[in-house]
Amino acid sequence: MTTLRLKPASARPADRALVWFKCLLFAVCLLPLARAAWIVLSGEAVNPVEFITRSTGTWTLVWLLATLAMTPLRRLGAGGWPLKCRRMLGLFAFFYLSLHFLTYLWLDQFFDWAGIVRDIYKRPFITVGFAALLLLTPLALTSTQGWMRRLKRNWGRLHRLVYPAALLAVIHYWWLVKKDLSQPLIYATVLALLLGLRLWWRFSRAAADRPG
Repeated sequence: MTTLRLKPASARPADRALVWFKCLLFAVCLLPLARAAWIVLSGEAVNPVEFITRSTGTWTLVWLLATLAMTPLRRLGAGGWPLKCRRMLGLFAFFYLSLHFLTYLWLDQFFDWAGIVRDIYKRPFITVGFAALLLLTPLALTSTQGWMRRLKRNWGRLHRLVYPAALLAVIHYWWLVKKDLSQPLIYATVLALLLGLRLWWRFSRAAADRPG
């Protein structure tokens, strides 16, 4: 006789709440794209190509840093929900990055491949931005449960590439801005805090495991 294992009733509302929260988060992640489209289509953007480029680049950084914030939030007592939302945030970061790069390829360079290669080679901020794209691409492609099972421990090692990718993304923005560095400084500070917390926890654990 087969025994059915039912989840505790108390777990069901939590599961439903998580589903609704993820739906809300999905909608929130799409809001910047909807806003950018509205501004461009309504003619409010003075330079639509530059506006789209800046907007998609900014939101790439926002969602990338939000992804990195999920583990510290869990460790600081937010429960398990941050880790359940981390993959969605990471994929949205890559989605906005793809739009950012596509805008550059299509609307800025008109698929002039020789000019694009020359830009990547000669303009440092584009070089580091392209490097960040190369690092994040395999992370997006292997974000599924199937790839986690295939790669096993190597999956975690591979996804540590998000740290240098985030650093390159911040440098890309910093080098792009020539006058007012206040926004790049904010992103750099947030990234330094998120990486600093990870280093602190790692060294603390190593010190606790060290024989006295």
